[in-house]
Amino acid sequence: MDEPIISLKEVAISHEDGPLLTHVNLTVAQGEFVYLIGKSGAGKTSLLRTLYADHDIENGEEAKVCGFDLMRLKRRQVPDLRRKVGIVFQNFRLLRDRNVYDNLAFVLHATGWKRSEIDAQIKNTLKAVGIGEKAYASVPQLSEGEQQRVGIARALINNPTLILADEPTGNLDPATSSDIMQLLVDLNKQTGTTMLISTHDFMMIDKFYSRMLVCENGSLTDPQKS
Repeated sequence: MDEPIISLKEVAISHEDGPLLTHVNLTVAQGEFVYLIGKSGAGKTSLLRTLYADHDIENGEEAKVCGFDLMRLKRRQVPDLRRKVGIVFQNFRLLRDRNVYDNLAFVLHATGWKRSEIDAQIKNTLKAVGIGEKAYASVPQLSEGEQQRVGIARALINNPTLILADEPTGNLDPATSSDIMQLLVDLNKQTGTTMLISTHDFMMIDKFYSRMLVCENGSLTDPQKS
């Protein structure tokens, strides 16, 4: 059996105001599509940040992501982990003074791609997210839905094992939200990339039903295993 993409055992997650989640036990297998739900402040974002080593683990028995041991991860290993983990943000976080192509080229240069490979990788990735014709558009020219497609392209650009999406439809209207969620579902099926998606958009969960994890009252639960 393949090793899980995410494996947390008895992990505790805190922030500056105190404990957020305790006794977190979580296993996500290769190729799964999983929702992470819960009220604002319940710990969803902190859990995602923990998974890409942007948030410290207070204590725990095991914390592994894409083969990396987060509890023993050295600072110099963090870029290696983040090549395996693509991140999609609610507010897109694009470089607004650069066009779409240059936003993606920036990531590829930073992660050591050869100049000769960059052009094809950008064009193939933009085609995969449905905006192949927008490579040289400036970010302000794009609709919010198109900007989020660029955000997803950025997450995909290094051919990650895992994508973490933090409220990817939070700033979008219902029709655009449906398009973006459909894109994530399709990419999961086509590429086998594991996806963990934080959301409070229950209309999208109903439309694209899949496994759910719930952050509530300091705990992470899996209703299907209750």
